[in-house]
Amino acid sequence: MIPAYTILLIRMDDIMRTVLIVDDSALMRTLMRTIVTKNGYEVVGEADNGSLGVEKYKELLPDIVTMDVTMKGMDGIEALRQIMNVNVGANVLMVSSMGQGTIVRQAIEYGAKDFILKPYEEKQVLNALHSLS
Repeated sequence: MIPAYTILLIRMDDIMRTVLIVDDSALMRTLMRTIVTKNGYEVVGEADNGSLGVEKYKELLPDIVTMDVTMKGMDGIEALRQIMNVNVGANVLMVSSMGQGTIVRQAIEYGAKDFILKPYEEKQVLNALHSLS
């Protein structure tokens, strides 16, 4: 007799993680996209400001968000806060050229999982992404 069900085992390493990139700089979005896609992540969306980032998060529900801090309109800290209101378990990696302790502390308090400084190297981004996977 053949069972009526099949068990499918999938390793987490085999599942492509999805990423939303939020940064007001097109150059930085392109750099981040290049790093994440060549290392097995799928970029499902991009946004150039915090409010669009929050909208895209709600629409796409990515596994990971890379979020710039300083942007016109809604900044990354407020966008982070709003994303956490949508999903307290969201994996948000803050990215900024401003390494002030207050900003880093505030981002972590609001729920950011990690914080990297610009200019960043591929290895820094990958280490942060792997810690979220």
